[in-house]
Formats: sequence, C-alpha cells, structure tokens
Amino acid sequence: MSAEVEVVAVGARTPLGYSAESSAAAVRAGISRYAEFPFIDARGEPVVVASDGELDPKLEGRDRLVPLLESVLDEVEGKLGSAVLEGNRCRLLLSLPEARPGFSDDDAAWFVSAMEARPRAKAARMRVEIAGRGHAGALRAVEQALRESSEGRECFFLVAGVDSYHHAETFLWLERAGRFAQPGIRSGFIPGEGAGGLALMSAGLRRRLRLPRLAVVRGARTAQERLLRDSDTGSFGVGMTQAVEGAVAGLDLSCEKVDELFTDINGERYRSEEWGFVALRTPSVWHSTAYRSLSDCWGDVGAAAGALGGVLAVRAFARSYARGPRAMVTAGSDGGLRGAMLLQDPRVS
Repeated sequence: MSAEVEVVAVGARTPLGYSAESSAAAVRAGISRYAEFPFIDARGEPVVVASDGELDPKLEGRDRLVPLLESVLDEVEGKLGSAVLEGNRCRLLLSLPEARPGFSDDDAAWFVSAMEARPRAKAARMRVEIAGRGHAGALRAVEQALRESSEGRECFFLVAGVDSYHHAETFLWLERAGRFAQPGIRSGFIPGEGAGGLALMSAGLRRRLRLPRLAVVRGARTAQERLLRDSDTGSFGVGMTQAVEGAVAGLDLSCEKVDELFTDINGERYRSEEWGFVALRTPSVWHSTAYRSLSDCWGDVGAAAGALGGVLAVRAFARSYARGPRAMVTAGSDGGLRGAMLLQDPRVS
C-alpha cells in the first residue's frame, strides 16, 4: 500500500544562514563561507573550515550540536504554529553523526536526552528517536516516515539532521586519515557544520490542518554498500544504485525523470568514483547527470546532508528556479548506509 507524504515546513542553520530561506538564497547566489579556524594543523598553520559565525569556537562536539538543532526546531515549530504542535503527536526522527573521535555513542544518547528535555518539545507532545547515523541518516528517517504512513495512519514527523566536525579529536582523526583538505592532501574535504529539518505529514492530515504543501515525497530508499572507503577496489556504486532505483520505483521513467540532483560529494575520490558508477548503472533515471554538491558552499555537513539537501530542493520549488519538477537527494554514510529521496514540486499533479 502506497501513501503520499508531503513536506509542510523546512528549517536550516548553516554557515551561510540561520534559516532555510537565507541558507538557500546564499547557496543560490554562490556564496561560500570558508575561513581559518583556531586550530593548528601538523604544519603549524590554522585549518580552513566552514563554521557557524554565531557559535563560540571553543564550543566542541555534542555541545556544539545543541544550538544548531534547537535553531532549526524553533524555526520549523514557529512555521507550523503552536496549535499544530500541541494538537498532534509528533515524532522527531534524528540523523546524528556516526561514532568517531569527538562524538561517541554515549554522546548520541546524551543528545537525544537533551532534545527530549526541551520545554517546547514537552509542550508539543514530541517523541525523539535516532532514525539514522551519518550522511544518509535523514534519508533513512524519510524512508521510515513513508513506511509508517503506508499503514494508513495520519502521521506527523519532524526529520532533522545535525552535525559538526569542529572538535579537536575529530580534526586530528581527519588529518591522520588524510581526509582533511590541506596542502599535500589530494582527496580531502572541508569540514563544515549545520542542521536541517523537514516537517512531513500524510496528505490527509495536511489537508485537515490546512498547512502549505511545499513538496511531495515521491520515494525514499536506503541500502547498504559493502565496499567501504578502506576496500582495495573502492565502491562500484551497488548500494547507492539500489537506493536510487528504490526511490524512483513509483516513476514512469518513459516520461518522468529526475531533473536535479543534490548530493554529498565533497571532493573525496571515493565519493566521486562511486557516483560515476551509479550514473552508468542508472541512465534512464536522469535528465542530466550534472549535480549540485552540498559541500561547495558550506563544507561537508555530515549527518545534516540529507535534510539540508531536501531544504534546498524545497526552496528551489518555492522560488521557481528548480531545473524541473523532480529533485533527488543522495547521501552516503561512512559506515555504508546509502540513501536517496525523490521530491516533487507540489504544483505538478
């Protein structure tokens, strides 16, 4: 049984802006926010990152994630209104960083408790759970929302992703692995930070509450890639291909194709080569294999990638600069989780 799930509100907090609208407008304008950060690399030089200008550079790890996500939740909840929040049970499905130096599984559990303790969360009858980890975590959360909505219930979900690499132990880990974009490293990325949120509802509940219809979720699918970055061969795109094909399963590819792609490709050779294999395996899916890299303007945003990709697609529909009526968001977690989400302009029947 299929179900229609719709996006009714979005929120974002990025190095480029403190709302979905300002962040998307800055990306549209081609603005980037890379700057030196007060951390010294192995050469004795400050590192270059994309960081939130309002946060104290001394704030690290899980403590840095709290204001990022609270800003997004406040934005989305403000757009929905107190009547919607207090009158309908909401599930907050979180995408958090994978376990790594600077962020542990215990930190993830602590963060869930911090979100449950928010005064507004209690007033809104909100239940908090981790739906996924890493870059593809938010896409797994959307997949979960679709699956549960297919059971015929009126569902209300807040899908949110948040991440920040800005922790001394995380920076050192990236340096040792040759993943931090620095002189002499050919395949590194710029660490970023941010948070994004998508409010999703079943179509029936959205109509009853008379909320705006910002996008329709046509599909979302996750899969597991077995050939990780430490494999001898690199990825052949099997997991991501399965996710993409699952997300477009409801399309008639003879007349409906993906017009725009938002992806977490970040400068690492592993990710770029993986996308090359996916493009070769799925030629019938795309109008064009050109893509927008989420890291071009605000660095690699980790577990926030899936949600922020969705925000950019929704804002492109709203401002009528999307390349077409269908946009896909793809992301891949270091642990092998691969995800794809297909959004459609609500003005297209």
